[in-house]
Amino acid sequence: MTRDIFDRTRLLVGDDAMQRIADARVIIFGVGGVGSWVAESLIRTGVGHLTLVDADCVDTTNVNRQMPATTLTIGEDKTEAARRRLLEINPDADINAIRMFYSADTAGQIDLSQYDYIVDAIDSLKDKALLILNATASGRKFYSSMGAALKLDPTRIHTAEFWKVEGCPLARALRNKFKKTKEFPKRKFLCVYSDELLSNKGTSSETCSYKASINGSLVHITAIFGFTIAGEIIKDITSGGKR
Repeated sequence: MTRDIFDRTRLLVGDDAMQRIADARVIIFGVGGVGSWVAESLIRTGVGHLTLVDADCVDTTNVNRQMPATTLTIGEDKTEAARRRLLEINPDADINAIRMFYSADTAGQIDLSQYDYIVDAIDSLKDKALLILNATASGRKFYSSMGAALKLDPTRIHTAEFWKVEGCPLARALRNKFKKTKEFPKRKFLCVYSDELLSNKGTSSETCSYKASINGSLVHITAIFGFTIAGEIIKDITSGGKR
């Protein structure tokens, strides 16, 4: 059955690329509005080894945009809820769920050199900056999501090298942080971003200890961010890593 569910993928990319996709090892930091859709897209395409890193539980406010979030999974460990869904898609996939926030205290617990691809979908500025520094020093292929909140227009979603991202406050804040600390990414890396910036019009009682602020976001934006990163990974794999 596993071979059958990937027939359309195999038809497009061929047997050799299909095997490379199945052998790829990917780690995703942050399994929220962006990271969860990176995971689903990769598993549906045939990636055979996936590690999910997040310490959050599914919250009511996640249901509007996150893959593992439904009214039935509220309160569950987010990585486990995502893992269960992904195994329903491909029961033979090797999916590792790590309940952990990536930070200076925990970074040493994960050996980034074990992975072919590293995905950053972290919200916290400090922890995101740390992952960028460590991932770019690892020598592995690395992709990062910039801010996906306060967006409505999917046609304004783009990719660019980190230092060339324009119109994104999160990218600007990261660049300022690197300049202030004089610690810089070891190499260039690709980001997905949008130059659209709207304002919140409603009110919310939601609180979060690791975000500077809570902003509105929609699934058609966060999912496209995630699918774009997944697409870049698949393009790299099918090209034989020549991109």
